[in-house]
Amino acid sequence: MPVYVVANPKGGAGKSTLATNLAGWLAQAGHAVALGDLDRQQSARQWLALRPAALPAIRALDLVDDHVLRAPKGVTHLVLDTPAGLHGKRLDVVLKIADRILVPLQPSPFDLAATHAFLQALAGHKRGGKLALGLVAMRVKEHTHATQHLHEYLGAVAPAPLNIPITHLRDTQNYAHLAARGLTLFDVAPGRVERDLHQWQPLTDWLST
Repeated sequence: MPVYVVANPKGGAGKSTLATNLAGWLAQAGHAVALGDLDRQQSARQWLALRPAALPAIRALDLVDDHVLRAPKGVTHLVLDTPAGLHGKRLDVVLKIADRILVPLQPSPFDLAATHAFLQALAGHKRGGKLALGLVAMRVKEHTHATQHLHEYLGAVAPAPLNIPITHLRDTQNYAHLAARGLTLFDVAPGRVERDLHQWQPLTDWLST
């Protein structure tokens, strides 16, 4: 069962937005998906409660305790939304089962510093050499100083031995408007979110390989 972990110890990086839309993409592709929410705020679980029953189902993951995850019977794909400050035993648990790790980051010096430290921690982990990592720049506003710094940072990271693929998602209210109704980009007419779907294409291509 493929397990996709969305992680960044920095709060407000866009983890829940990325995790819910990833689960929506998998569900629309016909997979039996479960979405696990390891954050105390339970944003992803609250989003699931809003999701219309007529849409492709996304089930909730059962969290037995901090160290045991139990997927519902029949699930074929699992997405994990992780909390800020992920480290120690909880990090070990998710890395033990992860097939792909998606690291969202925002174009700010604080986010870049936190993300850099997290990537170093992942590289130094005992499973570091086996991890398939993808960086997803969230809420990107072109032609700003923050975005320029982001591009400089990503340009330095991409050639590294990890060879991390990178996706940029623009700053748009589409994600917030859809989330308020339990929806994702993949649940509405493509013409309404064409630009955003185009930005997701490199990510979904990587996840499909």
